[in-house]
Amino acid sequence: MTLPERPALSSSLGAGEFRRWYWLKDELQAFARAQQIPATGSKEQLAERVAAYLAGKPLPAPAAKPRRSRQRLVPPLTIHTVIPAGHPCSQVLREFFVNALGPGFRFDAPMREFFAANDGTATLAAALDHWHATRAAAAAPIGPQFELNRFARDWHAAHPGGTRDQMLSAWKVHRSLPADRRG
Repeated sequence: MTLPERPALSSSLGAGEFRRWYWLKDELQAFARAQQIPATGSKEQLAERVAAYLAGKPLPAPAAKPRRSRQRLVPPLTIHTVIPAGHPCSQVLREFFVNALGPGFRFDAPMREFFAANDGTATLAAALDHWHATRAAAAAPIGPQFELNRFARDWHAAHPGGTRDQMLSAWKVHRSLPADRRG
């Protein structure tokens, strides 16, 4: 059985065929720039714009950028430190959490969501409480825009002794297939 070959990304490609294939963000950005459509935003937003363009539909409006706090936390941080609304998950915060929780600390999805939802009244003590409260939670689903991450999680679950290089080789095969042929 021969597998279909991925078509070139061109303005003659239909939106349906476009959606069957995996595209790198760089490819989408280059195509968007060549067609003079906005090439900014997430890969998911960019793919929606390209699909709309290929279907001859109006382009979706660009998503508003989240507001970042201009106030930045500076050491020394304590559990009483109030986190400004919109404060990013910074290296200063990472250092605080690594000191409080150990070197295994990561800004995972529950922690990123905590900071995104913060209205400027949460303290670092509340963030630590949130960390502990979310440790027993099952692994959250990985969003559709993170296809490689979803593939890696599933592949490593199916191949517990597999290496990163083996997973990446399998990923290259997976992404070369049209969506209706991926397992």
